[in-house]
Amino acid sequence: MAGTPTHCPYCALQCGMTLHDGGSEPVRVTPRDDVPANAGGLCQKGWTAAELLTVPDRLTAPMMRRGRAAPLEPCGWDEALDRITAETGRLRDLHGPDAVAVFGGGGLTNEKAYQLGKFARIALGTSQIDYNGRFCMSSAAAASGRAFGMDRGLPGPVTDLAASGAVLLAGGNVAETMPPFMRHLTRMREGGGALVVVDPRRTATARQADLHLQPTPGTDIALANGLLHLALAEGLADEEYIAARTTGFDAVRTVANAYWPDRAERITGVPVPLMREAVRLLARAARAHVLTARGSEQHARGTDTVSSFINLALALGLPGREGSGYGCLTGQGNGQGGREHGQKADQLPGYRRIDDPEARAHVAGVWGVDPGDLPGPGRSAYELLSALGTAGGPKALLLFGSNPVVSAPDAAAVEERLAALDLLVVADFVPSETARRADVVLPTAQWAEESGTMTNLEGRVLRRRRAVRPPDGVRTDLEILAALAGRLKAPGKWSTDPRAVFGELRRASAGGIADYSGITYERIEAEGGVFWPCPSPDHPGTPRPYLDRFPTPDGRARFVPVEHGGAAEDVDADYPVYLTTGRVLAQYQSGAQTRRVRPLAEAAPGPFVELHPDLAGRLGIEEGAGVRVESRRGAATVTARLTGAIRSDTVFIPFHWAGEGRANLLTNPALDPVSRMPEFKVCAVRLLPLPVEGDGAPGAR
Repeated sequence: MAGTPTHCPYCALQCGMTLHDGGSEPVRVTPRDDVPANAGGLCQKGWTAAELLTVPDRLTAPMMRRGRAAPLEPCGWDEALDRITAETGRLRDLHGPDAVAVFGGGGLTNEKAYQLGKFARIALGTSQIDYNGRFCMSSAAAASGRAFGMDRGLPGPVTDLAASGAVLLAGGNVAETMPPFMRHLTRMREGGGALVVVDPRRTATARQADLHLQPTPGTDIALANGLLHLALAEGLADEEYIAARTTGFDAVRTVANAYWPDRAERITGVPVPLMREAVRLLARAARAHVLTARGSEQHARGTDTVSSFINLALALGLPGREGSGYGCLTGQGNGQGGREHGQKADQLPGYRRIDDPEARAHVAGVWGVDPGDLPGPGRSAYELLSALGTAGGPKALLLFGSNPVVSAPDAAAVEERLAALDLLVVADFVPSETARRADVVLPTAQWAEESGTMTNLEGRVLRRRRAVRPPDGVRTDLEILAALAGRLKAPGKWSTDPRAVFGELRRASAGGIADYSGITYERIEAEGGVFWPCPSPDHPGTPRPYLDRFPTPDGRARFVPVEHGGAAEDVDADYPVYLTTGRVLAQYQSGAQTRRVRPLAEAAPGPFVELHPDLAGRLGIEEGAGVRVESRRGAATVTARLTGAIRSDTVFIPFHWAGEGRANLLTNPALDPVSRMPEFKVCAVRLLPLPVEGDGAPGAR
């Protein structure tokens, strides 16, 4: 059986897979060996991805509430769309176009992300649009933009890593979050290369590393500056490269001079000999990479944290050399493409700034509207969610492909804001925790039921192909947006054909940083994906964008001096323990998909707190006992897991579950001043053991 070649619905590695539709039999998944990212491998999530197509509570009809206190009940499509059109029109008439907001997702195809941004700006006329990628990639994007003039995940194909001599991975646990990625690092080590992992936990990735640096949460800038200090002191910096290809080094050298080894160790807790070894491994390798992920980026100083690691990479002469460089590991399936084509509050397609007159004129010309009719920048994701239902904020929200009730920081406050709306519309294929709170729910097609393109963490544009028909009564997001645009009498064309939408995206992105104008469906199929920027049909694409020059005005990369400032919320006598959050192997993001897949739910059935035995002993907490974890924002009830793999001053809770075990009831929404990224990765908490009820189950406090 030939099957349909496509890509996994989960992370940004976008592993290649083939779907085999057996008619009356369940759809079957086999891995593809013609996709370099996974080369025939899949993780447990990929192998079980077809089970998403038959989850028992799949939405197959629109749902609507007849009143605020009424339950969601099935209704017809016309009734649902008419309700949305009437309510949004009423609110816009009363309060202006910004009374209606749009929130997207990093899992939407390029076509849907593009059309959603277009819909917000010319069908609704609102500036109030952002997406959950703001919670994922924004700090790395901002730091890369100011250093290199471009934000693209990896500096070359992921296969370059296998030939690297050393890789420093800061804040990433790829052995669990994207297991096939680990193959490239394993091949590197088998060839004599070294893996250095920076993480407060001894994760599955750290256990496979040659060197593990275990800093206090929130001290990554001090660590990176300390590593840079050692590189300079030991004469390991590439002075010729710095002079020829960078600018701003003197200011960074001055900052690094203040992070002498003993000071860096005192701040971070990382021993000087380990820091010295890490620098030497990177500097002496013929090819080397510095990579960051969410652990280093999801901070109120996340942009500066990434800049500190970019400074280290630049000082060692890595970016712009074939087989070397700085890169960030994009998380969500289309986290790269999703932020390039207009879902972000401050951007237009092609990675253009929405406040740039030339960008506005170009995109308005493609859309057939006056540039003056396009709104300006809106609120970033958490600021948008925090403004919902307030006096000056949006009164309605249309949400596609996200579940902020679980995924947003300070989640209880977000719930309150959603409840304050006049209208909440959610488009999804399952009744997520956010969808259950909606006034109107629209059932959408999912990954294997529609076509489109995705852009993986390499910047490679890939084809997603429809393998099965969606259930009767289900529509694609493009069909929903076209139907609403028609009812709103929006200008321009609103195709429901992904190929036609991609053609318009190509024109809108032409000349921008993320230029897709030379990419076609035919080229993607023939070439196994095309790397952007690709400005013309005869252009080969750009797998390694910085080899000749950086896309900055002078062609040089920019050093940015950054100082350690610590977490926005430090520990104290009342909240004496650091909390960090993250993912586990069998679950993904808010869990709305993976918690419904039986093998994954069995492998990771519920939330837990990971803590060191020494900390557990001081608090009287035993393995498997119930624990109440409290922060200044809320409390979560979880089960204790004791492990020596975490610092004794730190605990870890994965964020995939809803209800009382939600990690994001605790997290701090303090925002990075540049990227507007919330500080998911560190806050102060206290732990209280729960009494055990008579049946042995943890009791509620």
